Amino acid sequence: MFVELIATVFAGIACAGIAMLLNRITGRRLPKWIMPVVAGLGMIGMTISNEYTWFDRTAERLPEDVEIAMTVDEQSWLRPWTQIWPYTKRFVAVDTGTARMNESLPDQRLADLYFFGRWSPVNKAPMLFDCKDARSALLIDGAEFADDGAVANADWQRMPDGDPILKLVCET
Repeated sequence: MFVELIATVFAGIACAGIAMLLNRITGRRLPKWIMPVVAGLGMIGMTISNEYTWFDRTAERLPEDVEIAMTVDEQSWLRPWTQIWPYTKRFVAVDTGTARMNESLPDQRLADLYFFGRWSPVNKAPMLFDCKDARSALLIDGAEFADDGAVANADWQRMPDGDPILKLVCET
C-alpha cells in the first residue's frame, strides 16, 4: 500500500514535469492551471491502474501449489468506468499442495483456503469438504477428530452445485 502511494505521488510529479516541459516548449503559452490539473490526472490514472492490476500482480506471486478458485469483480457508481470494465477486488485461493485426504473417509478433503482482498490482509482458513454430499465445514474454532478421522463437531454447510472451490478441492 505504501509503495502504491509513493508510485502515485511520483506519477503526479512526472506528469507535472511533462506539463512544465510542454509549457516551456510552447513559449509559456499554456495556462497556469495546467500543471496541477495534469498532475492530478496523472495521480488518478495511476490509482486506477493500480486497482486494475492488483489481481494480476497478486496472483502472479502466489506459490505454485496455490490455485485461484474464485474471483469477485467490483462495480461501483462512484467509479463509473467500472460499470463497463469491472475490476477484481477479492479472490479465494486453495492450497492444493497441502490438501489432505483420510483413507477411511475417501470422499472428504481438508484444504487451506486463502481469502485475498484489495485493501485487507490475507486470511487463511482450514476447511473440510465432503465431495460426495457437496458440503463444507470451516474448522476455525478447533475441530475435534474421532478415532476414524471424522470431524465430530463440524458445522456442515451445503454448497451450491458447481461451486468452483468444491470442484477444485475435489478434483485434486
